Amino acid sequence: MLCRRLPRYNSPWVQVLLVSFVFFTTVGMFQAIGNLGAGGTQNIKLSDTTNSVLYVLNAFVGVVAGSINNVLGPRLTLFMGALGYVVYVSALWVYQVKAVAWWLIVSGAIVGAGAGLIWAAQGAIMMSYPLEKDKGRSFSMFWAINNCGSLMGGLIALGIDISQGAVSSTATSTYIAFLAVMLCGLCLSWTLLPPGRVVRNDGSIVEIHNYVSVKEEIKGLWAAVKTPYILILVPMFFSSNYFLSYQAAFAFALFDAQTRALNAVIKSSAQILGAIVVGLLYDKVPMGRRNRGLVGIAVTSVFIIAAYGWGLSYQLKFTRSTELVKMHWNSPGFGQPIAILVLYDIGDALYQGSAYWIMGALTNDPFTLARYAGLYKAVQAAGSAISFGVDAAKTPYLNEHLSSWIMLLVCLPLAAYVIFHLEDTNYKPEEVVYVDNVNVGPEGVVMTKDEDSNKRNSLDVGISVVERADVKV
Repeated sequence: MLCRRLPRYNSPWVQVLLVSFVFFTTVGMFQAIGNLGAGGTQNIKLSDTTNSVLYVLNAFVGVVAGSINNVLGPRLTLFMGALGYVVYVSALWVYQVKAVAWWLIVSGAIVGAGAGLIWAAQGAIMMSYPLEKDKGRSFSMFWAINNCGSLMGGLIALGIDISQGAVSSTATSTYIAFLAVMLCGLCLSWTLLPPGRVVRNDGSIVEIHNYVSVKEEIKGLWAAVKTPYILILVPMFFSSNYFLSYQAAFAFALFDAQTRALNAVIKSSAQILGAIVVGLLYDKVPMGRRNRGLVGIAVTSVFIIAAYGWGLSYQLKFTRSTELVKMHWNSPGFGQPIAILVLYDIGDALYQGSAYWIMGALTNDPFTLARYAGLYKAVQAAGSAISFGVDAAKTPYLNEHLSSWIMLLVCLPLAAYVIFHLEDTNYKPEEVVYVDNVNVGPEGVVMTKDEDSNKRNSLDVGISVVERADVKV
């Protein structure tokens, strides 16, 4: 009885869950170490150089990361991307012990390339594996679990700050512990199934081919770049992390070290809350898909306008030249800025979730969605690089706030335009293959039994979910 209640290993939910924990154990641990203070080298020039290399490689590799995923497969792509984070954290450890600066810069390039790969593989799995009605909750699961890594790191940093004061360095044993967890994530990436062996609850197979040729992929990437709706969404991609540099500067200007550690905990919690809202908005509102999307982007717009409007009223109270006394969480007036940051982070999750949901609604094809995910992260990285450069140039806080807000206000109507032109389903125009019509080979390659019978759409399915649940992998 218990086995019948557990999800199948070859179900989309299990595969998304596996990817989520790969991120928790790699990207999440990377973020957690940053919360511990280990990400800071105490050398501003070296840190700026490393981050610049990271963002540049992330942007360039992101453009082709989806294509790499389609040629090599998501399992190997995810492994290669996760490996980059392990290398970078090990380089931070080496720098602390031996002060080897050149290796830290090289590792910045490696993790930048790895980030492009791992996010492309993740995006393809999260957006293409679930049924259309589940894509919002697929994001919710992934985003919540991923942010649990940051939450854990924030809690550790907060505990150390409270007991010992601000963190100036990280013990060798701490690095070893985090690297051990990250190595577990590397191993976990190999538990993923090829897309041709993943079967949805309606009996449809994610993709009948596990890989594509290089020639086919070049054509597919060029087609993705030229897709009109993707071109319309490019500003949304660019702005999707642009605001983070301002928000970080805002928190640094106002809070002391202990309060910033508390903010890291609250930030991750707010992201998790926002992710849950995404799933409810885009999957559970009792409307057709297009109308659910319009409701979701409307709620996101109202939330962002309210958050940045309140933030503007507070930002007008100080500038970079204002001599501020750093706030502690028991300081008078602490509640207002931390509440603004909570709204920023919930809005961030809503915005990211909206972008992923829109891309996932354009098609169900995993190869196309891998290309979209890679392009999304590439343009996002370019926006991040520029925004941190703007902040490094000591741009007035008000200018940073307004530029971030204006970008969002311009991009949200563009997103609504794309949503308005969505089809309520892609099952009819796109070929859907069912498990009854295929043979699964030993390597997971799916071959159709009857080429003429594999074009049934989801409305033609006469087999129940219970009958599908015993599909062998």
